[in-house]
Amino acid sequence: MKTLGKREMARLERELVARLTEACETAKAEIVGFSWLTHRLDPGNFPASLRITWVFEQEADKAAAVAGAAKARMLALTGMALEQAGIQLDHPAWHVRFDSEEACQQSHDGDWAKRLIGR
Repeated sequence: MKTLGKREMARLERELVARLTEACETAKAEIVGFSWLTHRLDPGNFPASLRITWVFEQEADKAAAVAGAAKARMLALTGMALEQAGIQLDHPAWHVRFDSEEACQQSHDGDWAKRLIGR
């Protein structure tokens, strides 16, 4: 993907947020224990820096989802969101992480900003 200017990057990120929001709402209705998702990116290192994090309430729910068919569904929803936003990645799954509120609370006292920096 070519380097994007500030205006193009802002448009792309707005579109990504809209598409990820749709994916999130779909997943909430379909996947047990799923709570929310977020993304991070560095515009100067896009798309390599893009990270999408799917967050569950409990570690047990996350583990069950990642071990089962729900993982494929979350990856498919992510892929659709990226495609609809006009973002092409060679390996979209490399940009996806799974986490839980429980794990964040235990290791970062619930501070998601701190937790996501290293992810």
